[in-house]
Formats: sequence, structure tokens, C-alpha cells
Amino acid sequence: MTLRSSLLLNSSPSLRAARVAMAVALALAVGGCVTREAQPDPILEMQVPDKWNGGASADVAHAEQLWPDTDWWKQFGSSELSSLVQEGQNNNYEIAAAFSRIKQAEAQARIAGAPLLPNVGLNAGANREMPISGGTPTNSANASLQVSYEIDFWGKNRAGVEAAEATLRANRYDRETVALTVTSGIVSTYLQVLSLRDRLEIARQNVNNAERVLRLVEAQSRAGSASPLDLARQRSALANQRQLIPDLQQQEQDAQTALAILLGRPPQNFKVEEKGLARIQMPRISAGLPSELLTRRPDIRRAEANLAAANANVAVARASLFPSISLTGSTGAQSNALLSLFNGPNLFANLGTSLIAPIFDGGNLRNQQALAEAQKEELVQVYRQRVITSLSEVEKALGAIRSLEERYRLKVNEVDQARFAFELAEIRYRAGAEDLLVVLDTQRTLSEAQNQLGQIKLQRLQATVSLYKALGGGWQDKQVPGDTGTSTDTVS
Repeated sequence: MTLRSSLLLNSSPSLRAARVAMAVALALAVGGCVTREAQPDPILEMQVPDKWNGGASADVAHAEQLWPDTDWWKQFGSSELSSLVQEGQNNNYEIAAAFSRIKQAEAQARIAGAPLLPNVGLNAGANREMPISGGTPTNSANASLQVSYEIDFWGKNRAGVEAAEATLRANRYDRETVALTVTSGIVSTYLQVLSLRDRLEIARQNVNNAERVLRLVEAQSRAGSASPLDLARQRSALANQRQLIPDLQQQEQDAQTALAILLGRPPQNFKVEEKGLARIQMPRISAGLPSELLTRRPDIRRAEANLAAANANVAVARASLFPSISLTGSTGAQSNALLSLFNGPNLFANLGTSLIAPIFDGGNLRNQQALAEAQKEELVQVYRQRVITSLSEVEKALGAIRSLEERYRLKVNEVDQARFAFELAEIRYRAGAEDLLVVLDTQRTLSEAQNQLGQIKLQRLQATVSLYKALGGGWQDKQVPGDTGTSTDTVS
């Protein structure tokens, strides 16, 4: 239910001016107490550590140099990888969908800004009357220009624009987040393909080793120095080595398929050219100051923009509780003769103002405000969780790199010793100084150690990719936290 007061100003200019002034004064009297409530800034309330636990602390003066470059994947030293990343950024469907969401948000922002401008409409018509019983036909015409404008006294329309602009920024940050995720996925999957090829090569070498030992056992069996049990054991060991190859081949094919999907192309005709990780370089990166992470990760800025939109929606819901003030006006002409339509006596004009105030709506507007405030509070917690999660992702990546580097060093030594033990056991068995069980044991130990080394090498590279991603992949927002600007760098 609403109370409507409408003033049609068709009298003298002085009376029209007085009535308009009365309406504006009434609006000022009602709205004098309406202001946006000061809210604590959840961004300023966040406690961000001074340094990382998983890496050396960075000097403030040199922190800028420690963040990744925007083309960080080039640090792996692979021209094929750089080409695939560029292809993925241009053709990936998720990035294209995110860009479409930006265009939708831009349209929504323009729609939200429309109420801030007057609404102008034109009505025109013409009529010709022809008497049935005879007589002279008469022509009549009319035309009018109508203008209406809602005074945004309570800031509802402006807050609506702010909400739409914040949503637009959130969609832009979302596109950068998707681009970073896709780029990291391409790099990580590419490294996985090469790692699986290395493991396949190692599996084939182990099969060759097992076949060589089997030939030795068969020769000794024919000479009567090896038992049928020894022969069966070595044949079993060979079969075990061979069965690893089909599984690794399927994993490699699956990884190439996943990579093709990230690139936006059919997997049937896609193939990675590089043979393994031998020519891949191990990047060395450091993390900057934790406080800078707030402007280095687009997902954090997206959460912040969503919070800004929710805050503006609260202002919209609050302003809806107060009267809506509109000004309307029209001017035009009407005449029974088309040629005299715009003669002075045929012109007319009117000006009106209206005030619509809610009286009883079953609590709808109050509940809409409560809903907006609850949604804002939810996004406050989402923002804080996003910051904490981002900090933890950097810590995990730094810790993983440090741990995997040590594990890799130790595993390389283990593989060297396992290879030496296997070669020595084979020589001793050939000379009759060692039992076949020792050969089988050293053969199995070497195979497992080599397979684990390949996995650790991949994990070590992918941990570096994770750190690049956790640090924002070189992206940096030109705006400071809390700013309403929309200028951003592009994630490459």
C-alpha cells in the first residue's frame, strides 16, 4: 500500500514554482536523517603476517623483484610450452566464457546507470474523420514529448550503480583468476606428460634388464646350475616389469587429452613433441611480502569486489524504505487541422511531481534490507577465508619445494646406489657367487627407486607451478584494496 501525492502544475508560473519548492522541501524534511552507516572495513581488520615460514623473509626495498614475471612459464625453458600456453590463453573455452560474463556485467552496469538520467518519450498520432451522411472530412493530429525523472535523493540509484560497477570488477577479476588457473593447468599437465614419458623410458629399461637376467638364468638352467624355481621367479619378475608399461602409456594418453582440452582443441590430433623432462629447467623463485599478496591475486580482489557490491546492495535496500520522488513533465500540440498543429494556441505543457512512500508492505522492504545485510556479512567471511587460504597456499608451496628438493637429492643418491647394487649382483650371479634372490631383490629395488625419483621430480616441478599460481602468476592490480577503480593488469 502506498501514499501518492501528485501535483499537476497547470496554473501560473509562480504557483508552479511554489509547489515544486514545497515538494522538494518535504523530501528534504523526510530524508534529512538518511545517511550511510559507517561500517568497519573487513580488509583493514585482516591480520597479515610479516614474513613467510616456508622461505626467507624479503626486504621491503627488494620485495618487488621477488614476485613472478607475467610470463613465468618461460622460466622452464621450453619453447613448446610457451607456444601451448599462448594457444590456451587464446582458445580456452573457460576463459572465453569468463570474458562473456564481463560483457554481461558491463551491460548490467549500463542498465543500472539508466535511472540516473531522465526518461524521454514521444507520443504522436493523426486521425481523419469522414462522415457517412456526407459533409466535409476533418483532420486531427496530436504530438507530445513526455519527460520523467526520479530524484535520487536517498542515493538508491547511485548505490545500484555502485553495486553493478563492483560486480563488473568482480567479473573482470574472475576472468583473470580463470586465466591464471588455466595457464597453471597447462604448465602442470604438460610437465606431467613429459614425466610419464620419462617413466615409460625407465620402465622399458627395466624390462631390458629383466630380459637380460632371464637369458642368463635360462643359460644356467640349461647348464644345470639354475633350478626351474629360479627360472620361474625371473619370468615372473619380467612379467611384472612389462605390465607397468600399458598403464603408463594410458596415463600419458590421458594427460595429453587433458592438455588438449585446456587448449580448446580435439584430443584426437594433438600430440606433445618433447620427449621428456631432460631439457626442462628448474626455476628458482622467491615470495615477496605477504601483505602484497592482497593485490597480487585476482581471486582476493574478486572477493573484495563482491563485498563492495553487497555493501552497495545494503544501501539500495535501506534507501527503498524511504519515499520515491519523481518529476514529470510534458509538452506538445493538438489540433483539428494538421497544418495548424504547431500554432501557438495549440501548444500545451504541464509539470508534475509525485512522492510515493511505503506505509505497509507486510515487512517486505525491511526483510529485503535484512537479507542484504546478511549477504554482506557472508561475503565478509568469504573474503577473510579467501585471504587466509591464499596465505596458506603460498606457505604449502614454499614448504613443498623445500621438502621435495631434499627428497630429490636423497632419492638420486638412492638410485645411484641401487643401480650399483643391481649391476654388482648380476655380475656375482653370473660368476656363481650370488643367489638369484639377491639379483631379484636388487632389480626390484632399482625399479622402485627409479619410479619414485621420476614422481618426485614431477612433484618438485609442479610445486613450483603451484607457487607461481599461489603468488598470482605475476598479476598485480593497479588499484589498492578498497579502491573502486577498475584498472587491472592482464594475467598472461
